[in-house]
Amino acid sequence: MKQQLPTDTESLAGEIPTKTGAQGWPERRTAWYAVSIFALALLFLELDRGIMTLLVEPIKADLGLSDTQISLLLGFAVVVFNAFLAVPASRYVDIWPRKYILSAGIAFWSTMTALCGVAQTFWQLFVFRMGMGIGGILNGPATYSMMADYFPRERLPRAIAVLQLGFIGGLGISLVLGAVVIQMLLNISSVAIPGTGFVLRNWQLVFIIVGVPGLVVAALMTTVPEPPRRGRMIKLTKAMPLYEVIAYLVKHWRVYAPQFFGLAVAAIESAGTRAWQPVFFQRTYDWSAPRTGLILGVALLIAAPFGLLLGTWLTERFARTRNDANLRVVAIAYTIGPIFAIAGPLMPNPWLAVLAAALAFMIGIGGAVPQNAALQSVTPNEMRGQVTALYLFVFAVIGGGIGPTFIAVFTDYVIGDEQLLRYSLSVSAAIMLPLAAWIMWSGVRSYGVAIAEVKVREQQEHRIETGDIP
Repeated sequence: MKQQLPTDTESLAGEIPTKTGAQGWPERRTAWYAVSIFALALLFLELDRGIMTLLVEPIKADLGLSDTQISLLLGFAVVVFNAFLAVPASRYVDIWPRKYILSAGIAFWSTMTALCGVAQTFWQLFVFRMGMGIGGILNGPATYSMMADYFPRERLPRAIAVLQLGFIGGLGISLVLGAVVIQMLLNISSVAIPGTGFVLRNWQLVFIIVGVPGLVVAALMTTVPEPPRRGRMIKLTKAMPLYEVIAYLVKHWRVYAPQFFGLAVAAIESAGTRAWQPVFFQRTYDWSAPRTGLILGVALLIAAPFGLLLGTWLTERFARTRNDANLRVVAIAYTIGPIFAIAGPLMPNPWLAVLAAALAFMIGIGGAVPQNAALQSVTPNEMRGQVTALYLFVFAVIGGGIGPTFIAVFTDYVIGDEQLLRYSLSVSAAIMLPLAAWIMWSGVRSYGVAIAEVKVREQQEHRIETGDIP
């Protein structure tokens, strides 16, 4: 039987749900333990994906690749299967135990990362990078779905801020750890594996070293308690069909479209910058890969916590008086961030470029906290996994798939000189980020109205659960 959501064309509040019995939120200690494991998993996901940005030059030299081919390994290979698997698979996030979904995904992408260390050709490396992407497909939907069941809406931004430490750690540590490992392996040109005929180069050893520990994180994920699902508008017996989810998003397009399209445009710039920023420092300022990773990684690790604190503080302050607090802070970040993202690659010396990169990242990560909370706060539980998958599909496939290649193609075919990569980075920021800010501002008012209606629904739920109404 088709599962119907409320059909009121103007309201997200929906019908008054049937009485299911009151239930409290999980204990704080349990919730924060879960967040710590989620953050650790996110750290390794970003570490495994990001470590290759420091290995671009040796991989290019050993495999004889162009910037455009490297961009396919950095972005497209990792996200290509998201287009086919992410959304259909996310249906099971809404009905299956989410911690086991997460554990299996971590084990798979970690194995694929280690296998990158035995790749001998472009296509072998491409396939293993695709495997990494497949393993991480459901990490975001399952994590955010559980987070929204661990924390009430007013505490969710703070919890997501802590979760973002994993994202920050992955980006920063991938640079710092990569720098350390590369420095350690500089004197090792290759290692022959006895009896196999394989010869491992030093960059391949890096993939193996960072991939294997993820298997421990996969085991830890199974110790996370599965929280009871809450915030459902209907009772599910099976996963909600995707067409119903899309129909719901279309019906409430004023709320969701700015979030999706604003993220899509901004993600092209952010993914492209993450992929090529270390190479930019090496080519423009003649820094070595270890030096680039160490300095840039430390700068991001220092700047990001300030961004998390600022974004969380500003969101909580606005939330006292405004229903649109989450999306308003995102729009503010999208408005200020381009100043540093555009200017950074054009700086006359590397230290000013590092400073600009750190400030741009600080502002961006400050906006990421309310950006993720905004979507979870306005989306019913029974479709939260699929909606989050669609949202992350936009981030991963459009951003991760297009961003690195956009910059590479602009460098190879418009500028025609890979030593002028700085201009490709600046042009990308100048085009994408102001457009993303305009799109996000267009949705602030509708989002505020939607949150007000969600609050009404929650009050109705509370009255039913406590027996205040029949």
